[in-house]
Amino acid sequence: MDQKLKIISLQVNNISFGECLERVSNLGFTRTPSFVCFVNAHMVIEAWNSKLFLQQLNTATLILADGKPVAKACYWLYKKKQDRIAGMDFLPALLNYLDNKKDARLFLLGSAKLVLDSIKEKINSSFINIQIAGAVSPPFRALTNDEQQQLTEQINTSGANFVLVALGCPKQEKWMAEHYKKINAVLLGVGGAFPVFAGIQKRSPQWMQTYGLEWLYRLLQEPRRLLKRYLVTNTIFLFLFLKQWLSLYSGKNETA
Repeated sequence: MDQKLKIISLQVNNISFGECLERVSNLGFTRTPSFVCFVNAHMVIEAWNSKLFLQQLNTATLILADGKPVAKACYWLYKKKQDRIAGMDFLPALLNYLDNKKDARLFLLGSAKLVLDSIKEKINSSFINIQIAGAVSPPFRALTNDEQQQLTEQINTSGANFVLVALGCPKQEKWMAEHYKKINAVLLGVGGAFPVFAGIQKRSPQWMQTYGLEWLYRLLQEPRRLLKRYLVTNTIFLFLFLKQWLSLYSGKNETA
């Protein structure tokens, strides 16, 4: 069993990219009710700000270091090497991994119909051993209890063993935490990976990903929406990380 490392408030799994692919694959094929979160600095601070959200995230089967700062924090705090496991990288890697196996059935939940249609077309044309069991683009409003029940029943009836959830942070993480026990599949909160995989949105150049600047690329694309988020959350993340680092290395050790 892989170790969990406390990054500010979240318990992040110390696991390699390859081991993660195997774990997620096993969860899906054994139809284990479970959910996987890909966390970046923004999500860490969302959890730090909300005790309920923190509790929901920490019940996840896997909490993965999506953002470069989170992956680097694992090393700077605990001297543990941690691969960056970004949802945008994990989604195509998982599809390639599952295409070498049989009976992989995907359910797509979230995003716009145009995006879902593009993803279905791409998967159907590129992956011969993966079937699309269903796809739902839910309304922006909150679903009623009856609608939530119908949705979970629809997923289970479809026979899906992998559910890709793209409702946006923190909505998708809250939804998975509240409903995963009722669904016989592994749920993956891949969020922004949908439009990138569909070819509708461009991803940052590789050098920006390497140096942890993917957030800057997104900021330049959507400055009005993201400026406050990145300015505030990145600053708070850095402050709290330094506080934790000083605590660890001044003798007031926090256990992982």
